[in-house]
Amino acid sequence: MSAHADTHAHDDHGHHHKETFITKYIFSIDHKMIAKQYLITGTIMGIIGVLMSMMFRIQIAWPGEPNVLFEALLGKWAPDGVMDADVYLALVTIHGTIMVFFVLTAGLSGTFSNLLIPLQIGARDMASGFLNMVSYWLFFLSSVIMVSSLFVEAGPAAAGWTIYPPLSALPMAQGGSGLGMTLWLISMAIFIASSLLGSLNYVVTVLNLRTKGMSMTRLPLTIWAFFVTAIIGIVSFPVLFAAALLLIMDRSFGTSFFLSDIFIQGEVLHYQGGSPVLFEHLFWFLGHPEVYIVILPAMGIVSEIMAANSRKPIFGYRAMITSILAIAFLSTIVWGHHMFVSGMNPFLGSVFTFTTLLIAIPSAVKAFNWITTIWKGNIQMNPAMLFSIGFVSTFITGGLTGIILGDSALDINVHDTYFVIAHFHLVMGISAIYGMFAGIYHWYPKMFGRMMNKKLGFIHFWITAVSAYGVFFPMHFIGMAGLPRRYYTNSAFPLFDDLANVNVVITVFALIGGLAQIIYLYNFFVSIFYGEKATQNPWRSTTLEWTTPVKHIHGNWPGEIPHVHRWAYDYSKPGHDVDFVMQNVPLKEGEEELQH
Repeated sequence: MSAHADTHAHDDHGHHHKETFITKYIFSIDHKMIAKQYLITGTIMGIIGVLMSMMFRIQIAWPGEPNVLFEALLGKWAPDGVMDADVYLALVTIHGTIMVFFVLTAGLSGTFSNLLIPLQIGARDMASGFLNMVSYWLFFLSSVIMVSSLFVEAGPAAAGWTIYPPLSALPMAQGGSGLGMTLWLISMAIFIASSLLGSLNYVVTVLNLRTKGMSMTRLPLTIWAFFVTAIIGIVSFPVLFAAALLLIMDRSFGTSFFLSDIFIQGEVLHYQGGSPVLFEHLFWFLGHPEVYIVILPAMGIVSEIMAANSRKPIFGYRAMITSILAIAFLSTIVWGHHMFVSGMNPFLGSVFTFTTLLIAIPSAVKAFNWITTIWKGNIQMNPAMLFSIGFVSTFITGGLTGIILGDSALDINVHDTYFVIAHFHLVMGISAIYGMFAGIYHWYPKMFGRMMNKKLGFIHFWITAVSAYGVFFPMHFIGMAGLPRRYYTNSAFPLFDDLANVNVVITVFALIGGLAQIIYLYNFFVSIFYGEKATQNPWRSTTLEWTTPVKHIHGNWPGEIPHVHRWAYDYSKPGHDVDFVMQNVPLKEGEEELQH
């Protein structure tokens, strides 16, 4: 299919000997450099997001108490070091936005799709290096705008990361509904443009630039995951773009898409005929596929790392592909489960319950296949493998509570409580972050030519894993006790006095877990310069990225692109001297190709 992909390989080399600092590190069109740019930008955004969560956790644990940190970071929003109620909402909003979109969508997909798609399918680069560069710089611009909204006088957006009207649609509703909200919308519009350009590039690259012999059923599961993730993004992100555009119209041009019968201090406003529920439909039609855009790349990364570190072929390769495709399809017909309490027809609620519970099946197939892959394997314990196992743990524990929230009758009791927060943070937040960490530890030698420190990796994993459960496990219980989310203090409700101690425990774990990331950041940045130099194939893996030289070159392979003769998971294959056979090694006489 793609034998012609090699034709221009040698034409490029002449033009790239005189790269300046700007063309190599800033406006680069090399997918490997763009992957690093995404990773480092995503890391910086992640630091901001985690700092915010630590601040509002301190506020929930010790409400109304003065804090030096607040005074230093929040200024006028924390008079005498006591956090203002409005800024609490703003922190929750921007934390959610940054973590979901800027860290787990762009940081995860942007980094690993860019790094691995060309290397694992045997391509010189992405289909369009220029579009790839534009995609990153739009992401960077949207990040700058989102962060700059924190410095607006009236405050950043404060309507929750789901920005439901009327708080988001009426500029006069609260401080953060003004310029802060406008900047949020502009930032997200640019972010969506970036995401769409990137996704189109990934899809075209996977379809058109595979090397000779690389059929779709020989692709590593990472590539299947990135490919399907890009397709979901192309289908669902435009819907959020439409919602943002209509919201801008309502805010600035007097339309009434999402507003009707609004009274402010007894005065009726001119808006008629709109519906905030329409916004919920548009938002969640992106919002639910979005959680799969976040989790699928992590699933692909974990599948690859588990096979390599169990020294066994991935169990159920074709079932894994089928479940990725099933998840992608089902993700577009379950959005109503976020809206069971919005006055939805109970029959429609039962339809969404059915489709939501259906999506548990492909998810369970994947979970069982990962467990079976490790079963009786020759397990290599390294930080990437530990984070992969952690991923399966949090994905299962977080997924189980999804069965409760997906059922309309049960969801009504715990909707908008901490139970929901516990569920989605475990199943997509922590799980996707574990997948990201696993990918970074595993492909770090490919990105930087050096190894990260293994002992620091272990310390990072164990503190993070214990803290993550320490934060989100107790939240299930305070949620079932009825504690609502997004309240900046519960001191006005004697009903919740008994839960105050639990909130302190959660906050202590959150602070420990947040500070533990300093170990990772130290390991990451110091290893770039002083880490142990990597060999060409440090994990003894089978996929094509480990056939490229350690030192990055433009075009990935110095000579011809290797041809592929087998699937991506020939680990511990009988009849071979070593416990892995790379994809570019021809089949021996009489050897059968495995295809599980």
